[in-house]
Amino acid sequence: MTVRTLLSIALFAFSCIAADLRVELSAARLVSEAPEGERRWGRWQFPTLEAGPGGRLLLFIHVEQDAAASYGKKRLVYVSSDRGRSWREDPSGAANRPYGLALPNGEWLRTDTVAATPVSSVTLPPKLAERVSYQTPFQLYRLMEMPPSLRQIFFQRFRQGAWQSEQQELRDEEALRYSTGGLVPQIWWGDMKRRPDGSIVALTYPYYHASQLPVPFTSAASYRSDDNGRSWTKVGHILYNEADRRRDGFTEPALEILPDGSLLAVLRTTDGHGLGPLYRSRSDDGGKIWSAPEAFTDTGVLPRLLQLKNGILVLSSGRPGVDLRFSSDGGRSWTEPRRLVPVLDPSRPQADSCGYTSLLPLGKDRFLITYSWFTPPSGRKSIYVREVRARHQ
Repeated sequence: MTVRTLLSIALFAFSCIAADLRVELSAARLVSEAPEGERRWGRWQFPTLEAGPGGRLLLFIHVEQDAAASYGKKRLVYVSSDRGRSWREDPSGAANRPYGLALPNGEWLRTDTVAATPVSSVTLPPKLAERVSYQTPFQLYRLMEMPPSLRQIFFQRFRQGAWQSEQQELRDEEALRYSTGGLVPQIWWGDMKRRPDGSIVALTYPYYHASQLPVPFTSAASYRSDDNGRSWTKVGHILYNEADRRRDGFTEPALEILPDGSLLAVLRTTDGHGLGPLYRSRSDDGGKIWSAPEAFTDTGVLPRLLQLKNGILVLSSGRPGVDLRFSSDGGRSWTEPRRLVPVLDPSRPQADSCGYTSLLPLGKDRFLITYSWFTPPSGRKSIYVREVRARHQ
């Protein structure tokens, strides 16, 4: 697709609360538009940026319904070879190219979302509890009582010029897994980060802990791998124990390693009961023990964190709209949010964007952000990419 700029002004800047911080945004670049009249939730949403070798960038776009039945289905793929200035659709090439987490041995690793297993094809243990989220019931079972085939986490590893599937059985006596809509998903979503000691730390969801029965909240769990992601050990968790008991819990955790080696997590609470704040938590021991979560925004879904090499920390989130925040002190304080997508009606937070973003560094003070916009001038659901520069004056 030919790239079109949304704005005629190529570059502008805005002032932030931090007096010494300057942020510059390039014009928004249109990557993909939904077919005329497409308004269904889930289609042309949830964009994800990935980097591969040689400066190649990939952009994945979800075009199916937002449901467990869509797990494992293909997404639209676009590729850029000029740092995100232009993009072209690439239906099949991305499947043969490395991206994800680059490993010291030259391999690449990414989690894999496989198709959910029909309940009718397996024998499940007794149900322990049920939760309802967005008017959808979720049945909960003890993980270690489920068949071994339903205790797996899945990965794709790029080695010797091709992607190879891997899986590992989770072992956690206190963990629960769920079924919904007649399906058993096996998802392990979240961020994986390489630590200076060579290990990999991951913070993932959904995680249910048996200590919260009879009706556990969703939470996040931290894992460690010392063999380039071939085996994982659960080391800690961030359980939802907040005063607002209406909530589903913590979901969609973002993870970043700060310059001092500590870990910062940001977690979503927005759910079918309405908008909820983002929470933050810290770990100084690689994810074993986390600080008590504290709310620090009013709203936000799918928070994304990016530690720039110049010391500035970036946070993107959305719903309503799409927001960018910046921190110069490791996430203890943040600038006021800069909104990238106009909010036409605050009472309809899902009307203007899905709120899902993705961040990708371009250098010590530059990065790309991608997001959806449902109500652009064209009137068609669209995916945009924008370059941002953040620096100290």
